[in-house]
Amino acid sequence: MSHAPTGVIERPTPASPTPRSSLGSRSLPRLAPLGFAVVSVALGVGIPLAAGWHSRIQWGMLSALFFLAISYVVTTIVENQRQARDRLATSVMWVCFLIAVVPLASLLWTTIVRGAERLDGYFLTHSMAGVLGSEHSGGVYHALIGTLEQVGIATVISVPFGLLTAVYLVEYGKGTLAKAVTFFVDVMTGIPSIVAGLFILSIMLIASIEPSGLMGALALAILMVPVVVRSTEEMLKLVPNELREASLALGIPKWRTILKVVLPTAIGGITTGVMLAIARIAGETAPIILLVFGSQLINTNPFEGAQSSLPFYIYEQYRIGEAASYDRAWAAALVLIAFVMILNLVARGIARWKAPKTGR
Repeated sequence: MSHAPTGVIERPTPASPTPRSSLGSRSLPRLAPLGFAVVSVALGVGIPLAAGWHSRIQWGMLSALFFLAISYVVTTIVENQRQARDRLATSVMWVCFLIAVVPLASLLWTTIVRGAERLDGYFLTHSMAGVLGSEHSGGVYHALIGTLEQVGIATVISVPFGLLTAVYLVEYGKGTLAKAVTFFVDVMTGIPSIVAGLFILSIMLIASIEPSGLMGALALAILMVPVVVRSTEEMLKLVPNELREASLALGIPKWRTILKVVLPTAIGGITTGVMLAIARIAGETAPIILLVFGSQLINTNPFEGAQSSLPFYIYEQYRIGEAASYDRAWAAALVLIAFVMILNLVARGIARWKAPKTGR
């Protein structure tokens, strides 16, 4: 039978201390921000009503202030000041997000509610030929045709110029010329649409050219080119240089490398940029007013005669000032929003479809 050596005293091993969070031993539940929001809204609405304030903007501002204050104070008491500052920053971010989203959601909801009352098959398949402003008949067909043709022509003109300019800046551009091109593209990105319209109008006056859908499309192309250049340039920069080097190492010319390797790799992002540029010009009104003049008749020839468009149609119906024209304006606005949203959804779908595959 073995015994422990003499003089050796066995001591019990002390229990390891329970790990303690460096930020505090207590923490708020995950649903605490939701509770703060409910209490803040109750205070932000209840106090103004008791004081006789009926402005929803005041309710929202007070609710936001109560939310920030309650989040900071409760977190300081329950946890610690460091966590309170972190939660305050998060709360400020959420409040700013809501401030930005609420007007957009309100605008979209109002347009859907007001536009759905008039939007139907008849409205989409008839024009305003022979229809008075006070009548409840008439449609948006002529304006829809004009928008599709003008935006289509602008796309055909601007996409090749924008694409080739971006390829030059990324693949070949060096020195003063590239810097000058980049500078002017940046300047063109911020010019108002009315300036592009005035530029084309001056050409029309000098050359005695009549208003037409083509003239409006030229102004829209001027607005579209810098967007295409910027988006395409950023997409081309994301293509790994290893792909270019591997192609060039096989003896393939640079132009063929760009055509067969670089552009196919970035085609998803380029298509997305083009779609977003189309959505950007689809709602322009000033160049159309100056260069196309608008028409209540169906004109499928964009190279001759006045044409209408969805933005011009909305402006025209609102200017009439009748209840029926207001309904048509809201319905046309809903059609325009749907057109832009479809383009954005198509752009996202193409971007996801053409995105580089990862993993096995």
